Order: sequence, then C-alpha cells, then structure tokens
Amino acid sequence: MPPTALRIWIIVPTYNERENVGPITEAILATVPDAHVLIVDDGSPDGTGDLADEMARTNPSVAVLHRQSKQGLGKAYVAAFKDLVERQADIAVQIDADFSHPVRFLPSLLEPLRAGSADVVLGSRYVKGGQIPRWNIFRRIISRGGSVFAGVVLLMPYRDLTGGFKAWRIDALRAIDLDRLHAGGYAFQIETTFRARLAGARIREVPITFEERREGQSKMSSTIFFEALKVVLALRVTTLISKRRGAIQEVGTPSR
Repeated sequence: MPPTALRIWIIVPTYNERENVGPITEAILATVPDAHVLIVDDGSPDGTGDLADEMARTNPSVAVLHRQSKQGLGKAYVAAFKDLVERQADIAVQIDADFSHPVRFLPSLLEPLRAGSADVVLGSRYVKGGQIPRWNIFRRIISRGGSVFAGVVLLMPYRDLTGGFKAWRIDALRAIDLDRLHAGGYAFQIETTFRARLAGARIREVPITFEERREGQSKMSSTIFFEALKVVLALRVTTLISKRRGAIQEVGTPSR
C-alpha cells in the first residue's frame, strides 16, 4: 500500500484540556496533513468535549469519542483503539493534549510505520538524541528508574517504557487483545509494549524531547507510579505461570 493511502489517526485523550485541545489539534494537522484526529474526552467539566464537538462539525479531519466520566488514561486509549479498528484505520498514534509530546516529532514516529519497517514505534526520552530539558533530578530518577525496572523484570531491551508518545500499526493492536488491558497511566504504556513484544511485534525507539505542559494541571501522581510497579510484577508472574503450564502440557502430551 503506498504511504499516501495509509489511514492515520492521532488519538488525543482529554480531561479538562479546553485551553489545549484546539491548539494541539491544529498543530497536529499542520504537521501531518494526511492524518485525522480522534479526541477522546472523559466528560470534562470544563467543556472540553463541547469544544471538540464544535471543531468536528467544521473540520472533517476531526472526530470525537465521548466517555461519561474519568476512568483513566488506559481505558480511554482502549476505547480509542477499538474505535479506530472499526474505522479501519491503518495507524494509531498516542499523544498528550498538553504539548508535552511535541508535534514536530510525529513524522519521526510515523516514518518506520510508513516504510513498513516497524509495527510499534516508541518516542523515547532515553535513546541518543532524546531529552527532558526541564525535569529535576527526582523526576528523572523516578521515570528512568521505572523504565529500567520494567525492562529488567520483563526482559525488554527498550530504554523508555513509561513514555506515552507511541505509534502503532492497527494489526499490532489487534494482536495484543485489547480486552485484556486493564492498567492505566505509566502501567498502561508498559503493559501494551510488553504484550506487543510477546505477540511478535517489531518495536523501534526514536528520540524525542519531552516538554512541560503548556496549560492546566499535571495528572501524574504517586498512585500511578506504584500501580506501574505492581503491574510489572503481575505481568512477570503471569508470564512465568503461562510458560510453566505450557511446558507441563508439552511434557504431558502423548507421543504419536
């Protein structure tokens, strides 16, 4: 399929992002003119969803998916992924609404997918060329430590496992069984990459610069961080149990 025929959708999850949803959508479409934007709003009380509806009425490249209440970033993305499967999209991209994921890196994330050389692309702060210019040492330790911990426990070689700037081929999303995803926040990013790797996806990292949000309040919390630690351990235990059961079944299978 030629690159221009690929149906590219950029997912923008929102909760109280009225200041950002318009500018981020405009910036995305200016950077990737052949893309569509799917705004997923979790019933924002500040009117983000209503503003998104107005944008969709005037721009055929914008669509809105409404959810009744805030249920977490992971569930918002699962709903978006399922929606894009029904729309027969070819590529889905995850990006934050607050400009912490600079839209200028979208072409870099999309290039391996357009070329057919990858199934999942991770925007990485920790490969050569990646940067986090304004973080203090504490935030760096928490973020980098979480990625290192997940990589060691889950035997994954990627340097940035907690980042949320990612691009997917829809076939890779179908392969991970979206109904099995339950984590949110950082844990969701780790879980989806882990399940994609188990399913045989070709995963690449490309460098990005992570920037502070322009407007509104950060949604990061200690609860999200500790959830990620628990999910990593649970994924490892589940994998070991599955392998053990598979080995036992194989040993117990009568020869023919």
